[in-house]
Amino acid sequence: MEKGSEDQTKPTHRLDRLIFPAWARDVSECEAHYNVTSSSGLPSSEIPILREIYGYNELEKHSGPSIFRLVLDQFNDTLVRILLVAAVISFVLAYYDGDGSGEAGFAAFVEPIVIFLILIVNAIVGVWQESNAEKALEALKKIQSEHATVRRDGRTVPNLPARELVPGDIVELHVGDRVPADMRVLSLISSTVRLEQGSLTGESVAVNKTHRKVESEDADIQGKECMVFAGTTVVNGVCLCLVTQIGMDTEIGKVHSQIHEASQTDEDTPLKKKLNEFGEVLTAMIGAICALVWLINVKYFLTWDYVDGWPRNFKFSFEKCTYYFEIAVALAVAAIPEGLPAVITTCLALGTRKMAQKNALVRKLPSVETLGCTTVICSDKTGTLTTNQMSVAKLVAMGQDRDRIRKFRVEGTTYDPHDGIILEWPSAGMDPNLQMIAKIAAVCNDAGIAHSGHQYIASGLPTEAALKVLVEKMGLPESIDRSSSAFSGFVLPCCQWWNEMEHRIATLEFDRTRKSMGVITKSNSGRNLLLVKGAVENLLERSAYIQLVDGSVVNLDGTSTDLLLQALHEMSTSALRCIGFAYKEDLSDFATYDGENHHAHKLLLDPTNYQSIETDLIFVGLVGLRDPPREEVHKAIEDCRAAGIRVMVITGDNKNTAEAICREIGVFGPKEDISTKSLTGKEFMNHPDPKHYLRQTGGLLFSRAEPKHKQEIVRLLKEDGEVVAMTGDGVNDAPALKLADIGIAMGIAGTEVAKEASDMVLADDNFSTIVAAVGEGRSIYNNMKAFIRYMISSNIGEVACIFLTAALGIPEGLIPVQLLWVNLVTDGPPATALGFNPPDRDIMKKPPRRSDDSLITAWILFRYLVIGLYVGVATVGVFIIWYTHGSFLGIDLSKDGHTLVTYSQLSNWDHCLSWENFTVSPFTAGSHTFSFDNNPCDYFQSGKVKAMTLSLSVLVAIEMFNSLNALSEDGSLLTMPPWVNPWLLLAMTVSFGLHFLILYVPFLTKVFGIVPLSLNEWLLVLAVTLPVILIDEVLKLVGRCNSRTHFSGSRPSKKHKDD
Repeated sequence: MEKGSEDQTKPTHRLDRLIFPAWARDVSECEAHYNVTSSSGLPSSEIPILREIYGYNELEKHSGPSIFRLVLDQFNDTLVRILLVAAVISFVLAYYDGDGSGEAGFAAFVEPIVIFLILIVNAIVGVWQESNAEKALEALKKIQSEHATVRRDGRTVPNLPARELVPGDIVELHVGDRVPADMRVLSLISSTVRLEQGSLTGESVAVNKTHRKVESEDADIQGKECMVFAGTTVVNGVCLCLVTQIGMDTEIGKVHSQIHEASQTDEDTPLKKKLNEFGEVLTAMIGAICALVWLINVKYFLTWDYVDGWPRNFKFSFEKCTYYFEIAVALAVAAIPEGLPAVITTCLALGTRKMAQKNALVRKLPSVETLGCTTVICSDKTGTLTTNQMSVAKLVAMGQDRDRIRKFRVEGTTYDPHDGIILEWPSAGMDPNLQMIAKIAAVCNDAGIAHSGHQYIASGLPTEAALKVLVEKMGLPESIDRSSSAFSGFVLPCCQWWNEMEHRIATLEFDRTRKSMGVITKSNSGRNLLLVKGAVENLLERSAYIQLVDGSVVNLDGTSTDLLLQALHEMSTSALRCIGFAYKEDLSDFATYDGENHHAHKLLLDPTNYQSIETDLIFVGLVGLRDPPREEVHKAIEDCRAAGIRVMVITGDNKNTAEAICREIGVFGPKEDISTKSLTGKEFMNHPDPKHYLRQTGGLLFSRAEPKHKQEIVRLLKEDGEVVAMTGDGVNDAPALKLADIGIAMGIAGTEVAKEASDMVLADDNFSTIVAAVGEGRSIYNNMKAFIRYMISSNIGEVACIFLTAALGIPEGLIPVQLLWVNLVTDGPPATALGFNPPDRDIMKKPPRRSDDSLITAWILFRYLVIGLYVGVATVGVFIIWYTHGSFLGIDLSKDGHTLVTYSQLSNWDHCLSWENFTVSPFTAGSHTFSFDNNPCDYFQSGKVKAMTLSLSVLVAIEMFNSLNALSEDGSLLTMPPWVNPWLLLAMTVSFGLHFLILYVPFLTKVFGIVPLSLNEWLLVLAVTLPVILIDEVLKLVGRCNSRTHFSGSRPSKKHKDD
């Protein structure tokens, strides 16, 4: 009863906690709701009660599937099941026929053992891949804080384990702290508090926090300025907070749930779906053909007499029934491309190496192929389309008089001081006005830049780091020698020089009210200056003067103000973030300020005095900063458009900035009306028909997007049949990365959570790398189609061979172990080498293939049925030729002394015992002589070894030549000669070498039941096999003619459809 009442209580408290909008309530209301005061915190006596209700502040542990379940899942594949059945039957038959010993006994078990090994390796790889699926959740837990400074019972507990926090706890946050739970800011202890929450929200800069409530209860995460979120980091300031949500109820907890939910909906890749469909068709075909072979041969093991019109006296031969059952199993082995899983894995692995060379690190092999049919790329903006490195794009300085200003364009997109120059820079060097701008940018600045390897890494605020880079590009006054040893060893020598000239003695920290930061400096001459930077409008309101080019100071009038505000408006509409610079010489109380002991120091202790100190300023100029787009992105967007891939930008950044970047990189045209193509995440979620909205042609933009918005967009696109690639770097991106067909994480800026949730990691965080990877994926898919068609056509030939053997009633020409050798070993190298076919030149000019496109079209199937039929005829034909012809096409085959028989005798060999006066002469094969004095009928059993070797050699050779046909689906060998893929020529050489190995090594000849061939016999093999190239060339010619006819006939209808 007690337990039941507890269960009833818990949901009530949880619901109450979830719906309380702390961000939209005053501090006093929040304290009243949680029955706590900021001065004393929670009493210890309430902690156990609250913990009973809310649990611990930790993320849930989801137990993944068991190893046994994962192993079973690996057999949830049609081809694998067929292989498993074939292996079991082969093993049973091998055991049944296992009277032989030595090599013969071993040979009987080779086939089932090899198939079982293939299945085991396939299962191991699959289990290893799937066991990594939940690592994203483990990575998410690592970004949780371990300790917190908490007030309880009126005392401060400095290192309380973060998992013990409960809603209502009062927590102190300091610079560098990781936020332990979702909390409401109660008060700012410092003048400002900034948090880096970009990994959760997608914002490109640290955000300021306040204790003031927001007006809307329906605010998005970015709009909750009085809330701090678990997993984010304090980069500036100290504040006091109230815990509102813990564990799975935090924003990061919601991401955790979304990742887990997305991981439960993993779908098969397009290729796996096609292979499953192919496996189902193959199963039906194998079943039908086996049944047909069985019916054709029923007369050999089941006979009866007709008495009075009814069948009587049934006679059943179990030995012959088993023999023909073995033939049916051999046919199944021939029909199954046993080497296909291994070759696909090899090709995908080679594809991952190619992609790694292009900075795309593939974590899951199947994603290599999925990339090839990507139809939509949903890209994050910050760090993917842009550099994620703030840089100054424009500099505005004062002119020769108050009615003029100067504008400079600044090149460069990184923190590298040598990346780009300032255009139209004065030839005479820095004038006093530009020197003052450089001085303020360098000294009124807390950022730093370090050189690590080939990269420049910023510490502190990105905007301030960009200003320091600007100072380096501006250089030093002409009188200063930069080559002196005093500047050696500094990453930012110009900034270092300005800081040595102006020593900071006090800082007026930035706050949201005055929107500026100031520093008081003492120059080497002993004079104090106030240097200020901040929002341009605010600085202009507090400025009384402007500094001109020559350093003279004049009054700031309406004309100058309008001119500067017009420049500000131009830059703001271009999505530039603007910062103004000003200074003050007449510091009154601070003119002699020299430190904490000065009488004016008490004024600096109260931040409300800062605005009055920063008045009557002298305005000197402004800059426009941005997170610039990567240079190569514009072309990559054009390539996507040419390739029929739509690009959608989904970002947590604000709408205006995102729209400007999208226009610049080509997602939208410069003058395009994007009113219907740019929505915030909230607007999209409220759209009456979101699926229809997503079907628009061209690019789309979603700004201020939260994790749930990204996930919903990906889900709707997938439901609509799109193959979606999603990029991201933050914690907020992880659920959508997991849900997308291809999740692509950033390698440099990406969080571990995003990387673990992804299928692919970009080593250079570059959007153009994705486009290159898509092209590589398309090429890999085309090559996979080539070797799949090659292997299937080869298997059709083997099926035709066995079927013809059974239909004609001649002795078995190929045994299962030989077919397995052909499928796995001799076919394997050429099939793998086809994965190295060079990509088509227009591969990124074609639209993406549909994910439900057929792997094998009706025409391709017909082509390979023709080829397969020829393979069967050639393989069976050479067997018949050896028995019935002393020479063929002028090639003498009688030198071994074998006895010729008629075709009638060969097809009725099982009646040999009833033939009168049938004798067989001995014949030689290599160094071995075969004699049949005791049992002439054994000539059709052990005596068929030479004919069987010829059949096997014809099958191997014809499949080698057929691999040349697979170089191109429709292209002639005259236009795509064999040497375009030297790896294929090498693979053919290896396969022939392996075949020679089993022909001429005595131990292997016994295992495979074959003998060495003479030169004339090899000439016969070539004469029978080479025509396969001519036959396929004719079929390709017909295919090209049909394609041209179809294309010309379809053009008008396509035009009509577009109209």
